[in-house]
Amino acid sequence: MSYFDNFLIMRSEISLLTVILFLLLFDIIAGKRGKKYFQPVAILLFALHTLLILVPMATGESFGGMYQYHPVMTIIKTVLNVATLIIFLQSKHVFDGNEMKNQRGEYYFLTLSTLLGMYLMISSGHFLLFFIGLETASIPLATLVAFSKHCKKSAEGGAKFILLSAFSSGILLFGISYLYGTTGSLYFSEVSTQISHNPLQLMAFVFFLSGLFFKVSFVPFHLWTADVYEGAPTNVTSYLSVVSKGSAAFVLMTLLFKLFGSYVHEWQTLLFWIIIVTIIVGNLFALRQQNFKRFLAFSSISQAGYIALGIISGSALGMTTVIYYIFVYLFSNLAAFGVISAIESRTGKIDIPDYKGLYQTNPKLSFVMMLAMFSLAGVAPFAGFMSKFFIFSAAAQQGYYLLVIVAVVNTIISLYYYLRVVKAMFIDQNEEPLPTLRTDSWNRVSLIFCTAAIIFVGLLGFILDIIERQSFGI
Repeated sequence: MSYFDNFLIMRSEISLLTVILFLLLFDIIAGKRGKKYFQPVAILLFALHTLLILVPMATGESFGGMYQYHPVMTIIKTVLNVATLIIFLQSKHVFDGNEMKNQRGEYYFLTLSTLLGMYLMISSGHFLLFFIGLETASIPLATLVAFSKHCKKSAEGGAKFILLSAFSSGILLFGISYLYGTTGSLYFSEVSTQISHNPLQLMAFVFFLSGLFFKVSFVPFHLWTADVYEGAPTNVTSYLSVVSKGSAAFVLMTLLFKLFGSYVHEWQTLLFWIIIVTIIVGNLFALRQQNFKRFLAFSSISQAGYIALGIISGSALGMTTVIYYIFVYLFSNLAAFGVISAIESRTGKIDIPDYKGLYQTNPKLSFVMMLAMFSLAGVAPFAGFMSKFFIFSAAAQQGYYLLVIVAVVNTIISLYYYLRVVKAMFIDQNEEPLPTLRTDSWNRVSLIFCTAAIIFVGLLGFILDIIERQSFGI
């Protein structure tokens, strides 16, 4: 392989890095007049980047196997790109005021740097590159959580995230050191062939998974989630709930399949109990939330349990359903966050009781939020129903009938708290409902796109077929 070919395989990372550097230069060089075009330029460049890496390449590796490429990684990165693009569309109002108008460059630079770290984790074939990607993703993300300089909750959320993230990274690194000590290699391909059931490697396995479970917000590694989601700016919260969680789930799934295949019975048993606890705890705490961001935080914890339901099968079908589930989840969740962001930016209201009577003054926003809640709840015929159906089918095919029953029962429970939001908007009376709001054109485009996806993605069978052709199992 030529020197040029090494970089060609890394086209997604090279392309994203080019976008980051261009935006950094644009932020430095552009004057006050030029910076008002920063967001359109950022969205255009990132959209071009997404299109550039859309077509899969042949399987290959780069730099001696440190970087590995599989066609399914193109699909995974595209899902993350679509979510990030929608979040960018929903972020315009954040920089319209005087307080943060000069922080556009920092926001896009940090967000894309985080995404670059996620790319490296997904494509890593070596623990060193994996850890570099992990820290590249985590440190800018902590800065984004604390992005609202004058908000105490934002600063508190940022402090909690960086401390707990550092702690979980330390545990994960401890696990990696055990694997290196017992195998003498940091390459995934070599480590996987030398894994046995000796005590040190079992400890390494536990430590490594514990660090990843923190990123996905599995119970009992979820305690940071609600506070960080509440404290972070809403656009950052949506990024955490979709892009960060989605990438962590993808990484967990691929590493379990490629690296810890010999431990399949151990991690399936572990995931079995984690799924049950995660879905139940997420649902129970979501029932009692009044703050919308904390509500969606516990909802996302519960959704993590459903994602793990696809991972536990260890099959190509399981990988297919996980990718499809996250693809559908991003539209549902970002539709909800788009409405929340539009209302919060103009009224400062973020509690569910404040949405009482919203349909009277803002019927379009109410309609979008209703579809988002229905899709998250798995109500037919919306896309969320199809994603849950495929996840349940993958688990049932592997004989996890108890898990499927628990998941179905909890889906019914979740229907209650999702419909509570719909009831507040359409049925509950409010003498002083929120005023009629006009969303900015960028956010309006994102909401239209998410709404169309919620309605039609479940009907487009070819999407599932595309994912299925590239998926793999143990």
